[in-house]
Amino acid sequence: MKTHTVHTAHPSPLGDLLLTGSVSPAGRLTLASLSLPGQRGAPAVRPEDRDDRPFSEVHRQLEAYFAGRRTRFDLPLSPAGSPFERAVWQALDDIPYGTTTTYGELAARVGVPRSELRALGRALGANPHLLVRPCHRVIGADGSLRGYAGGVEHKRWLLTHEGALQPTLL
Repeated sequence: MKTHTVHTAHPSPLGDLLLTGSVSPAGRLTLASLSLPGQRGAPAVRPEDRDDRPFSEVHRQLEAYFAGRRTRFDLPLSPAGSPFERAVWQALDDIPYGTTTTYGELAARVGVPRSELRALGRALGANPHLLVRPCHRVIGADGSLRGYAGGVEHKRWLLTHEGALQPTLL
């Protein structure tokens, strides 16, 4: 027996999030990706593969996050990516809710020389689990918001939601 791939949407303040995952014969979901609306590199899905049922725990945790009641996710994630990418993505789990770190600080944590910051940026851009693996918490050394696959406006919203940025007055 093999797994099958399914997807669903999760309504959020950022728009409908696209969730994809693999379901084992026992009915257990492994989250393959979480994409924001308009995200570059979001997976293509087929309408006939939509199945909301396996995602109940993901929906529950996302609802709690957007309501301000959850600061970490506890979900089974697919082991996609190269060993380097997985090391970078795993390091994201250690960036606390409501805080940020710089690309240079993250590079130091994973043992990436400053000359390889672009490789670190590419790994962050390839993160298939936005929000769950919080690459939005990585900012420029000068405090600038840059390089977010989900769009800088979504990065700003997420950091404001988490209290890492003050709301801007327009």
